[in-house]
Amino acid sequence: MSGSDAPDGERLARVLLTRVVEPGDEVAGRWLREWGAEEVARRLREGGKPLPGVTGKRWAGMRARAGRAEPSRDWAVAQKAGVRFVCPGASEWPAQLDDLGDGRPVGLWARGKPNLRMWALKSVAVVGARACTGYGAHAAAALGAGLAERGWVVVSGGAYGVDGAAHRGSLAAGGATVAVLACGVDRPYPRGHTELITRIAHQGLVVGELPPGDHPTPHRFLIRNRVIAALTRGTVVVEAAYRSGALVTARAAQRLGRFTMGVPGPVTSGLSAGVHELLRGEAVLVSDAADVVELVGGIGELAPDRRGPVLPGDLLEPAARRVLAALPGSAAASVPDIASGAQTTEEDAVARLYELRSLGFVERHDDGWKLTRQAVIAARQDRCWC
Repeated sequence: MSGSDAPDGERLARVLLTRVVEPGDEVAGRWLREWGAEEVARRLREGGKPLPGVTGKRWAGMRARAGRAEPSRDWAVAQKAGVRFVCPGASEWPAQLDDLGDGRPVGLWARGKPNLRMWALKSVAVVGARACTGYGAHAAAALGAGLAERGWVVVSGGAYGVDGAAHRGSLAAGGATVAVLACGVDRPYPRGHTELITRIAHQGLVVGELPPGDHPTPHRFLIRNRVIAALTRGTVVVEAAYRSGALVTARAAQRLGRFTMGVPGPVTSGLSAGVHELLRGEAVLVSDAADVVELVGGIGELAPDRRGPVLPGDLLEPAARRVLAALPGSAAASVPDIASGAQTTEEDAVARLYELRSLGFVERHDDGWKLTRQAVIAARQDRCWC
């Protein structure tokens, strides 16, 4: 937004409405759809018969706010702070926000240089508990860094706990991250994250529905979460109790047809109870960024196969493994006993035993055969991974 950039009537009307209409107000959203922003702003300014769907008392309150609003001043303050206003239908507007219907934002204030629409096309939300555990912070930071390394934008709410860890993980990996605030984007909240949100604004984007200087409320935090859900391909929840704002985001994502994912935690932790409840429903269990990208990414972006460590016995042919398994753990065994245990002939058993001896698994012991010390240790490891 340059200093010479002047708002047209539509944008100025929507700037005014961000002072009048609470985020997510579907009644006002219907007004905008049916009459347009300029006509709604005019009626609020000039008065007259209330628009449908509100009581006289509520209409009077909205008119009072409209009378106090100074959209030209908000525009000038935003310009000075390096903040732009993105309207629905503009080239930078993320079309997926239209999935919110009449509850979509009147507009979005954006602080930062990247194009919001382009970044939102390949983005994932990472949300969770504010009072997270060390495990939750580690998991969120690892997800943020892993997604950034794979070229994905990490979207979160800029709050303490999981949100902050996800943002920091992305930034540390040199990646892209977006903070969606429940207040004016020129006043970082929480105050303790002023440095983090300022860094996000320099390296990524800070966006919100509220005009410059406006403050957050508990309701605004919850309603803000629908924007995080709609903006992204999917939502990952890292630690959340049964009553958690992160679950509001996940449920909004499910209603919108977005992917919903959860990172499991200890069954004894109350902060994992909400995540586990999601996983019992439609959410998908993920453990790292590769799992997330496999779900939300394009064809061929598959997570690597998960398996335990390769043990020496894994490299043997099945017949040799059966002979090896037929030897007792400590005592020596005769060829007939080994052949019987391996369900093969004595001739085949002898051939396999000499093969195993060359590999260091067995040794001759008088007239029998015995496991080497290394083979006993390897067998114990094998049992530990069963």
